[in-house]
Amino acid sequence: MVGFVYDDEYLGHDTGPGHPERAERLVAVVRHLKESGRWEKLAHIKPREASIDEVTAVHPERHVRMVERRCVAGETVLDDGDTHVCPESFRVALLAAGATLRAVDCVISGEVKRAFCAVRPPGHHAGTERVMGFCLFNNIAVGARYAQKQKGVNRIAIVDWDVHHGNGTQEIFYSDPSVLYISLHQYPLWPGTGASGETGDGPGAGFTVNCPMKPGSGDAEYMEAFRSRIIPALNDFQPELLMLSAGFDAHRMDPLANINLDDKSFETMTLMMRDVAERWCGGRIVSVLEGGYDRDALARCVALHLDTLD
Repeated sequence: MVGFVYDDEYLGHDTGPGHPERAERLVAVVRHLKESGRWEKLAHIKPREASIDEVTAVHPERHVRMVERRCVAGETVLDDGDTHVCPESFRVALLAAGATLRAVDCVISGEVKRAFCAVRPPGHHAGTERVMGFCLFNNIAVGARYAQKQKGVNRIAIVDWDVHHGNGTQEIFYSDPSVLYISLHQYPLWPGTGASGETGDGPGAGFTVNCPMKPGSGDAEYMEAFRSRIIPALNDFQPELLMLSAGFDAHRMDPLANINLDDKSFETMTLMMRDVAERWCGGRIVSVLEGGYDRDALARCVALHLDTLD
């Protein structure tokens, strides 16, 4: 069974009316899983809040406390305009980061082979000391550092297929050869990073792989990127754990970008990643929800993702 890490507490992160990253996204996912008969077939895993020490493996404590202070004080926007919060958002963000820790625990222990974290707020735009793009803390980065520090995993690969470049994850690991970060994303598009020449720095040189995709790209272009660049990079790296920043906003129905993937594309990408994991990691995958803003497409694609992880 695939591990499914979720809690209704994620719905308590209130981003305000009309915001694209809102609770209805997860409501749609859960409803579809129940109506399609998949809910009972999942291994349900209760998340926990990440501790401050666990989060500060990625973000300095002064930054974490700043987010806490501003949320609790009732501020509603933490950046230049799109990262909306409410007083409960700090606690919910710790629970989102903590979901990746529980997933890592369960995958490394063998309780499940693969796990998906249905969380919000998302994380891959959150930099070391920057809140950005709906993201407060970098959930997948917190999980990766936990796997290294607490579980003895040496080499971790993160594949990010969200339609927006995961600039926060890239920044966090840009000089780190123990984490291979791979992103394919629409380019040019917000946040403006992720050019093919961004490949890492210092000891991390060569351990960042960006696959910028032109607007209008579809299944053929994405599959070519996987075959020619992503899978060879993963095979060269030989990860001990594979993590996915699984955004579903490259779907053709998504309102925030212009990439033309369909439901089947996400199924195929998941299958390719499962095959890589079987080759190098004993099948171990931790997948973390990022974007996806057409609720029907998101719900269907998450269901196919879970089916294929099984």
